[in-house]
Amino acid sequence: MRVLKALVLCGVVALVGAPTQARADGYVSPWAGVNFGSAGDIADATPIRSCGVNDCGTAWSWGLNAGYMGAGIIGGELEFGWAPKFFGDVTGNHVLDLMGNVIVGVPVGGTRGAGIRPYVTGGLGMLRTSMDAIGTTPETSNSDFAYNLGGGVMGYFSDHVGLRGDVRYLRTLNAGSGNDSLSVGLGNFHFWRTSLGLVIR
Repeated sequence: MRVLKALVLCGVVALVGAPTQARADGYVSPWAGVNFGSAGDIADATPIRSCGVNDCGTAWSWGLNAGYMGAGIIGGELEFGWAPKFFGDVTGNHVLDLMGNVIVGVPVGGTRGAGIRPYVTGGLGMLRTSMDAIGTTPETSNSDFAYNLGGGVMGYFSDHVGLRGDVRYLRTLNAGSGNDSLSVGLGNFHFWRTSLGLVIR
């Protein structure tokens, strides 16, 4: 658990410690997306969703990214995502994620006016899953440490407005127990998400 806390602290330090001149290149990006790929259940045990976009319903999601770039290349980003009905329409359920990320992107065409910025991003945070009771199965809710890795491109039409396309992978992290309590392993709950959003710089 101490290792997990240290990893989260490193992510926060990366966000706070970015160069101060990056604040001039801050942005917010509301987005809509779709989740796909395999996932474990919210008890992090056996799979209950192993779907593509066209299988067992489409898991739509919405969210907001907010960040800034330091020296035009390296920066920090906070990411929030909300996916109602992630596990299908049979019962009330949702998945929520909140991540602190490092983002690296090279501006093609500069940091002002029209241009594009391909980027890669990754970080740590929380992944919360919830499902209502089904028959004899009780209501289940978990909040787990998690990581995300992804990339995409921001394309600007002017100094302040553009579009952003993004693909990322999200997965829970499990702490060890007993004599191996400082270890960190991969959890069973994982999925991919692709999204499209507006960028306001």
